[in-house]
Amino acid sequence: MGGAARLRVPVGADAERWVTRAGCRRVLLVVHNVTSATRLLDVLPLFGGDVRLQLFATCTGSSPFLAGVPELLTGVGLPVLPWEQAKETTFDLAVSASYGGELDEIRAELVILSHGMGYNKRLATPAGAERRSSAPVFGLSPDWLLHRGRPLAAATVLSHPEQLERLRASCPQAAPTAVLAGDPCYDRLIGGLPQRELFRRALGVAPGQKLVVLSSTWSSRSLFGALEAGSGAADDADDLLPWLLSRLSTELPADEYRSVAVLHPNIWYGHGPGQVRSWLDHARRAGLDAVPPLDWWRQALIAADCVLGDHSSVTYYAAAIGAPVLLGAFPQDALDPHSPVAALGRTAPRLVRQGSLRAQIDAAITAHEPDSYAHFAEQASSSPGESAGLLRRLFYGLMGLPEPDGHAALLDPLPLPPHQPARRTTPVRVFAEVADGPTPEVTLVRHPVSGDAPDPAEGLAARAELAHTAVDEETREAGRLRVADVILRHAPADDPRLGPPAAWTAEALARYPYCALAVYADGPDRCVVRTRQGDLLRLSAAPGPDGRPDLCDPAAYASALHAWVASGRKVCEAVPELVVRTGAVVRRVTVERLSPA
Repeated sequence: MGGAARLRVPVGADAERWVTRAGCRRVLLVVHNVTSATRLLDVLPLFGGDVRLQLFATCTGSSPFLAGVPELLTGVGLPVLPWEQAKETTFDLAVSASYGGELDEIRAELVILSHGMGYNKRLATPAGAERRSSAPVFGLSPDWLLHRGRPLAAATVLSHPEQLERLRASCPQAAPTAVLAGDPCYDRLIGGLPQRELFRRALGVAPGQKLVVLSSTWSSRSLFGALEAGSGAADDADDLLPWLLSRLSTELPADEYRSVAVLHPNIWYGHGPGQVRSWLDHARRAGLDAVPPLDWWRQALIAADCVLGDHSSVTYYAAAIGAPVLLGAFPQDALDPHSPVAALGRTAPRLVRQGSLRAQIDAAITAHEPDSYAHFAEQASSSPGESAGLLRRLFYGLMGLPEPDGHAALLDPLPLPPHQPARRTTPVRVFAEVADGPTPEVTLVRHPVSGDAPDPAEGLAARAELAHTAVDEETREAGRLRVADVILRHAPADDPRLGPPAAWTAEALARYPYCALAVYADGPDRCVVRTRQGDLLRLSAAPGPDGRPDLCDPAAYASALHAWVASGRKVCEAVPELVVRTGAVVRRVTVERLSPA
């Protein structure tokens, strides 16, 4: 970034010759890393529509986590100044969400925002340095707030008076710069709460499913890290992550739970997105989705039934909007004991590795009272829903510019994520019980398995009459296809490489002579299946009372039909409807014959 070419337009030695709109006030967004940039993106709409302004971006280059910044800045589309040129240029306003870099050299009225839920973490002691008994709290220490004994920023934005109290205690010289202006990230979260059901459907959460969100900050003592509190070195016995990732699939039935991971951008860009995906490989193939670092993590929190987290701001935000929280890691000594995040650590239940993951998640959900975290919501912001107006007033006041007439200060609403159902390419072990009645009924429990992992020995898995294995044709474990009972393929019906479904299912049964059922899932709520006896059937979710189809994985419908036939019953007895039970949910599946056997 330091070697980037200097800009000539809209600033530079002869910029006046080339600009179209001259005389604009200049606003500089100072990016430290991707993490801090996310908060700047929150407030960017506050400058929208004002033709009196010219916005710029720059990167200080001081963060250890610089990967991803160039791509982010390119996507924003603002002129990007090299840091040296930014320091030489005069601006009317500069906004940073971090204290990193030579901020004292910026020629502008400087505003500093928090890039998380206030200021909570103590500064880690550098390797080889003497450990201090009471390390300073990042963002509240004179080390960051002062330059040559004077406040660094014209305005230090805080979201709650409790932060102001701690600021006065730790650095009274900077207290006059404090401005209580709420939290734009929190405001976008609470603004999205009415969209919870939409977000759940977008994330592929079926009716009756529980969405479990894994939330981790960065550092070796985080949930994603390798060290437990007090450990001195990485050790298999101390490393929670492998146990947790494996238990997600072996303990949580696929149709009753959905899981996504929300990881701090410093994990993604510190280790590399490819490496992170590699670490999560087995869990991803078993159905875990990792939220991209700049995308829909807030929507995932709103949709969550339980957040399994650590001492991150994300975990605190989850508690503040009322989600049940289970703490997998929480180094209490790394936090200011007077901070709200530290208080959450003293309140929320802790994950115990020796116990059942499923039982602990269910207990956290069941025991959670809607108002039990109300105190944390109160401390997230003293002005919920008002940060846009407060921040725009601050920005324009520092520029000496009237706010735009007739345009309210508004933040962007949280967008609806793309539809993202869980995709499992790991073989799935299916346990079933079949019951006759007015409508044929099959009870299922499905668990992704990997390698030689044993079958889950609890619940239906321990007493099921029938068991079989279903395998996606795109599995990495190709050897399992030769012995699979059910083989699946996900693709549009008109995919010229595979479709139509009738053709592919016939070819699949020919390719895999031990397969009893071939399944072509051509939609989120439907599939075409062909039996070894030649029946070609369409299975589709019957609409619910609201007219929407059930979004349960159609592979479950296919496994239910296979269990019905494997029990010695006839396909014709499952027409026109099959009841499929998964957990406490009853699903009605329409069975339509497309051709006779």
